[in-house]
Amino acid sequence: MTKALEGVRVLDMTHVQSGPSATQLLGWLGADVVKLEAPGGDITRKQLRDLPDVDSLYFTMLNCNKRSITLNTKTSGAKSS
Repeated sequence: MTKALEGVRVLDMTHVQSGPSATQLLGWLGADVVKLEAPGGDITRKQLRDLPDVDSLYFTMLNCNKRSITLNTKTSGAKSS
């Protein structure tokens, strides 16, 4: 059985709670969700961390079905021509 959003790619530029929750739902419906993070990663990777150097459970729960990429949009190399 195919999922409703299978074949759809979503660029997730959200952070904290409501945005990641919404894009997670899209992923559950079959979308390929790619999370775009600034250099250093999403701030929630380090919030409420139980173990050093491990993503927090909070981050993992909201982003478990996504792929992540890092892009520094403030550099000229990040801009397309």
